[in-house]
Amino acid sequence: MTPGAGRVAAAMPNLVLSPRIRTSPFYPATVAAGASAFSVYNKMLLPLSFGDLEAEYRRLLEGVALWDVACERQVEISGPDAHACAQYLSARDLTELTEGQGKYVAICDHDGRLLNDPILMKLSDRIWLSLADSDLLLWVRAVAAEKGFDVDVCEPDVSPLAVQGPLAEDLIADLFGDDIRAIRYFWFRETDLDGIPLVLCRSGWSKQGGFELFLRDRTRGVELWDRVMEAGQRYGIGPGAPNHVERVESGLLSFGGDTEPDTNPFEANMGKFVDVDTPVDYIGKGALREVARTGPRRLMVGLTLESDGTDAWPLSERTPVFQSGAQVGSMSAVVHSPRLGRVIGLAQIATAVVEEGEQVLVETPTGRVSAAISALPFI
Repeated sequence: MTPGAGRVAAAMPNLVLSPRIRTSPFYPATVAAGASAFSVYNKMLLPLSFGDLEAEYRRLLEGVALWDVACERQVEISGPDAHACAQYLSARDLTELTEGQGKYVAICDHDGRLLNDPILMKLSDRIWLSLADSDLLLWVRAVAAEKGFDVDVCEPDVSPLAVQGPLAEDLIADLFGDDIRAIRYFWFRETDLDGIPLVLCRSGWSKQGGFELFLRDRTRGVELWDRVMEAGQRYGIGPGAPNHVERVESGLLSFGGDTEPDTNPFEANMGKFVDVDTPVDYIGKGALREVARTGPRRLMVGLTLESDGTDAWPLSERTPVFQSGAQVGSMSAVVHSPRLGRVIGLAQIATAVVEEGEQVLVETPTGRVSAAISALPFI
């Protein structure tokens, strides 16, 4: 799951709103809370910062943070063939999927190229695909029509609000009761908070733990934001956003950022979520089975840069990685890690050169810098 960056360049151009760029149900609340920068994700505004990135990072690591991730849109599949349609789309065996359970899945095209890495959630009467940034709704509708599945496919009125950090569980228990502590990762329940209809899921785009509240009535977005903020005061809650530094330290995949158009799941460290030795059929199975047999051409790895500075630089595009004068990959993210005291990055590197600690060269704004290949996660 991958909604955003959490970094802000020193100077940003103005973003002009239009009907093509939607605001979330929490947008008025984020503006009132001091949102200072936005990006666009799934054609919706995503807050990136509230003016103090260091405080937002520390809040995520040590306390609890509230994130507007309504841009994490859902594709809903309902009808008699909902499960069959979801299985045909997903490169993971869903035979044992039960109501209230979610799974991280790879959705690929017929050549095994990764189209999205959603959380697939089985509700009482429908299935949701909780998306990274892409027009997957169009793909699902096309596949459902071509295969003749008896389903309805739509984008429902659902907007996630993330509560993340080591104190998130205590806060959610205050709001919903201590029995929520038994909810397993990616499992969820359909519920409400003071009459606000929700799906409560243990999930979120960080390694610090937390929950996402999937709001099912956009007219109550500010009300939900305020209710969580009020209950979180005892824990020092504050606003934030999917944190770019923490996600790089944790090795979390950003679909479309860390992947290229021809990336397959094995090249994105998703191999353990792809089932090729299964009787179920799905799009891309033959191509993925071949990749599993021969091995991927490249792998997603960490890079530890040999840099005396404490600053990384904003990446507007992938930067080349070299070894012995030849390009062997590209780096998709670079940050200074406060916890490691080093400049680190994420890259896709040719499998032949991926050996722990092997040296490569990274193109930087000031020239090529030596870097060591590192296993993920960094922390």
